[in-house]
Amino acid sequence: MILGNKFLYNNAWILYIIGVLSLILVLFFGIEVNNATCWFKIPFLGTLQPSEFMKIFLIITLSRMITDFNDKYKNPDIIDELKFILKVLVVLFIPSVLTFIEPDTGAVIMYIIITFVMLFIGGLRKRWFIFTIGFIIIFFCLFLGIYYLKQDLFIDIFGTSFFYRMDRITNWSSSTGLQLRNSLIAIGSSGLTGHGINSTPIYFPEMQTDFIFAVFASNTGLIGSISLLLIMLFFDLTLINSVNKTKDLSDKYAIGGIISVLLFQQIYNISMTIGLLPIMGITLPFISYGGSSLLSYMLLLGIIFNVSNSSLRYTN
Repeated sequence: MILGNKFLYNNAWILYIIGVLSLILVLFFGIEVNNATCWFKIPFLGTLQPSEFMKIFLIITLSRMITDFNDKYKNPDIIDELKFILKVLVVLFIPSVLTFIEPDTGAVIMYIIITFVMLFIGGLRKRWFIFTIGFIIIFFCLFLGIYYLKQDLFIDIFGTSFFYRMDRITNWSSSTGLQLRNSLIAIGSSGLTGHGINSTPIYFPEMQTDFIFAVFASNTGLIGSISLLLIMLFFDLTLINSVNKTKDLSDKYAIGGIISVLLFQQIYNISMTIGLLPIMGITLPFISYGGSSLLSYMLLLGIIFNVSNSSLRYTN
C-alpha cells in the first residue's frame, strides 16, 4: 500500500511531537562535533541529525494548521488571525529553542523562513507581515547595538558561546577568517575550466559541507559553476511549476515551504561562499556532504512527487 500526502497531514501532530522529542533527546544523548551537539550516533550507519527532519515535520504541521484555519474561517477577523498566529508561533518556538541550544543557528533560520513563507502563501493579511518585519528590524538594531556597544551585557544575556558565533558572522564584513579568505582564493584562481576534480589548491574548514560550492568552483572553474547554477535554476522552476498541478491547498502550502527551504539554502550557501553574506552552517541541497541532509531533501521531493502522481497514490 502506498501512502499519499493525506496520510502525512492526518498525522501531522504525531510527526511534530516525534521531531520535538528527537531534538530533546539529542541534547542528552547526542555526540558533540565542533562544539555542537546536533547528531545521534547510529551503530553501523553513522550519524543522524534531527534538525534536518524537523524541517519536514514543521512543513507538514503548518500545512495542516493553515488548511484547518482557512476551512474554519472563510473571512476571519483580527482576533481570529491573532489567535492563529500565536498558535503558529508556539509551534515554531519549541523546535527553534531546542535547535538553538544545540547550537544550530542555520536550522533555526530555516524554520523561520518556512513559517514566514507558508503563512504568506496561506493568505494571511499583509498587515501582519508589515508588523513582523518592523519588529524584526527594531529587534535587530537593539541586538547589534548591545553586541557592539555593551559586549559584557551581551554575554550576560546570550552567553559566551553565542558571542563567539557572532564573532564568526561579523568576520564576513571585513572578509577575514580562514574559511572565507581561502574560499575566495580557491574560486578566484580557478579560471574558466578550474584546477581539475579533487584538485582544490588550498585548504579551508568544512570543505565538504558549508563550502562545497567553493570546492566545485575551484575544480570546474567558471564554466562548471555557471552550468551548476543553470541546473539548479531549471530544478527550482520545475518544482515551482508543480504547484499548478494540484488544487489541494495543503499540498500547495507544503510545496511552498519546500521551495522556500531549497531557494534559501541555495542562495545563502553560495552567497556566503563568495563573501556576499555572513558565514553560517547552511549547506547546499543535494550537493553538500551529509546523509541526514540528503535523506531529508529526498523525503521533501517525495511529497512533491506525490502531488504529481496523486492519481496513482492511496488517499484516505
